[in-house]
Amino acid sequence: MNGQSGDTDHVLIDEIRRRLLKGMGMAAGAMALYPMLSATGAMAASSGSGAQYVYVGTYTGPNTAPGGVAPSRARGIYVFRMDPVQGGLTPVQTMAAENPSFLALSPDRRYLYSVNELGPDADGNPLGRVSAYRIAPDSGELTFINTRLTGGTWTCHCSVHPSGRYLFAANYGTGSFSVFPLGDNGEILEMSDLVESPPNGQGPDGVRQEGAHAHMMITGRGAITSSVSTLPVDSEFGRPMFNPDNPGEVPTGSNTTAELRIHPQGRFLYATNRGMNSIAVFRVDDDSGQLINTGWVSSGGEIPRGMNLDPTGRFLYVGNQNSDTIKVFNIDPQSGALKGPVHTIDSPVPVDFAFNAAGG
Repeated sequence: MNGQSGDTDHVLIDEIRRRLLKGMGMAAGAMALYPMLSATGAMAASSGSGAQYVYVGTYTGPNTAPGGVAPSRARGIYVFRMDPVQGGLTPVQTMAAENPSFLALSPDRRYLYSVNELGPDADGNPLGRVSAYRIAPDSGELTFINTRLTGGTWTCHCSVHPSGRYLFAANYGTGSFSVFPLGDNGEILEMSDLVESPPNGQGPDGVRQEGAHAHMMITGRGAITSSVSTLPVDSEFGRPMFNPDNPGEVPTGSNTTAELRIHPQGRFLYATNRGMNSIAVFRVDDDSGQLINTGWVSSGGEIPRGMNLDPTGRFLYVGNQNSDTIKVFNIDPQSGALKGPVHTIDSPVPVDFAFNAAGG
């Protein structure tokens, strides 16, 4: 393990492996409550005098994003400075990267990690990767540290263990999960574990469910394991037919949800609708945890894939993938209702957001 060996490390890795093998099915499909579990640390980071920075993940050109309608103009991770009062964004930096479609911060907020959502090469070798970046404490700018192959294809999600010592990655294409120790300087060390999903036949939809597709891998104490309806009861939208040549395609008249986010207070949940091009708003019942739908608002663009709330819970940032725009909404602190959009930021193929507070 590149210098991080020891009895404690081996026990922890064995425990990770045991839990993965036991709960792999749930990990691949569950929508986790990770934002709620990490809200305390995020709000602590935002309560200081440092500036707020927003990191935006993308699908990069010259390829077309899943569900896209034109070649992407994005070049990597986009860094913005956030106005903490009005919620607007000012460009700071573009960090070149290949398909950094999902982002994760270290618990100490010093490092940013991304996936590189890539498929196989011409010989079938998997090209999926994860990459590490150092965050400048005074400017929020990124400096590349290193990258590692995940042993899988179309790596679509990553997360950092609460200890800050391990990076987890989910490989959508090969249905596998990767574990990497992290160095003291944020470096991604040699992969310590790769858990392959065992073949178990096809699901009812033979085209969409021809094999396992790992969606995410997180550490937490709770998950939403049942489905959530994000459409009106009388909606005209239906489930999209799967196109294996364009897995993210949402044909006219169909709809699919891409992202769930929970308010830092734990009282509200938001879901993106691709097709209806809206954000569904839910209130979380204090006693039962049941979700009560309180309405929908337009996303202000086409194919809202990713979104996130700033650590204070005042603003919701929505990435309209096919419109190349970020829409910013105010959040009513009492009802959770969305007002706006109050800002529109031009940003190519925005699909994920991470927030950080820098000193200075």
